[in-house]
Amino acid sequence: MGAGHAHALYVHEHSPIHAASPEAKVAAVLLFVLSVAITPPLQAWAFGVYAVLLASALVVGRIPLRFFLLRLVGILPFILLALMVPFVGSGERIDLGWVSVSREGLWAAWGIIAKATLGAGAAIVLVATTEVPAVLAGLRTLKVPSVLVAIAGFMIRYLELIADEMGRMRQAMTARGHDPRWLWQARPIASASGALFVRAYERGERVHSAMMARGYTGEMPVLEERETPVASWLAVLAGPMVAAVVAVIAVVGS
Repeated sequence: MGAGHAHALYVHEHSPIHAASPEAKVAAVLLFVLSVAITPPLQAWAFGVYAVLLASALVVGRIPLRFFLLRLVGILPFILLALMVPFVGSGERIDLGWVSVSREGLWAAWGIIAKATLGAGAAIVLVATTEVPAVLAGLRTLKVPSVLVAIAGFMIRYLELIADEMGRMRQAMTARGHDPRWLWQARPIASASGALFVRAYERGERVHSAMMARGYTGEMPVLEERETPVASWLAVLAGPMVAAVVAVIAVVGS
């Protein structure tokens, strides 16, 4: 994966967040997500503070709101699942119009939706301001095991290749009169999926053989070594540290 390869989630802008070191941004997102995760759902004020911090990151990073909301659609399955919790939850029941729901279930659903939205939003900010090779370099700097970093890099790259291959196969099927939108086209779709799986497996074998022939030892070479100044760490971690303080206050006060 070359340094010039930009992911579809990346926003080409020049902002302070774009210019920050990737390892500091990865650490900041992890701290923010951890703070959100440990906050009790009953402490609704804390989630308001987190939302303000996330909105500030969007403004500073110059990330368009429409771009952010479109990427946030990926959490819809979690939201739909959370909306079912009040109906199946136990404990005290309250009436909302013609339906009866669990009070505890309502708080649980609120917690799931709020935490999923904030966590996914932080991840979107990270990938929107940091290219994939930089994220992987940041993970290496943070001493994440090299095997996990390599797996993540290959997974991202080959998901894109497989998606492109699927698009070409779909176009070829449509040109031959197959419309994959209908149920009676399940057989050609299944055949195409099997062929795609075989192609992906064979491509992986060829790439692995080529890498081994070039001396691959399980770890990608590091092109440059750099050290992030302490001031840069503090600037990037300022918001997440506020979130961590809020989380501690929320947990203690619950």
